[in-house]
Amino acid sequence: MAIGSALLQATGRMLTAPIFISGGYSALTQPGGRVEAAGPTLDTMREYLPFLPDDDELLVRANGALQLAAGTGLLLGIKPRVSALALAASLVPTTLAGHAFWEMGEEDAAVHKTHFSKNVAALGGLLLVAGADVGKKAAQKAAKKAAKKASRQS
Repeated sequence: MAIGSALLQATGRMLTAPIFISGGYSALTQPGGRVEAAGPTLDTMREYLPFLPDDDELLVRANGALQLAAGTGLLLGIKPRVSALALAASLVPTTLAGHAFWEMGEEDAAVHKTHFSKNVAALGGLLLVAGADVGKKAAQKAAKKAAKKASRQS
């Protein structure tokens, strides 16, 4: 990877991480209104994932802990693809629970539509991080394998 590209990717990761670190810490330590907001989404999730605990506060705090840990991993470049995938997975229910603008009155809906859109943009960025260099690594592995095979044949 070119140094410029690597620098851009590292900077992008570091600029993406703080929102998850601060939001995760807040949800972990002060779940507050998030628990009530998450309730309907968690109830729907339990229909498909019956093993989820009934304790909504526990799940909100666990999601916060996941975002804090994965956000820190993303910031520090520790397993960035795994961190990005974990954040992406946690962002979907968080966004649906916190910014369901289609269920709100007109006044609240406008603000939450913007937050929903920002979260979707963050999700796109996380997926870019998760997919970074996947094709390049596969190509490098194939090239090494071909070179090894060619050296054996000569």
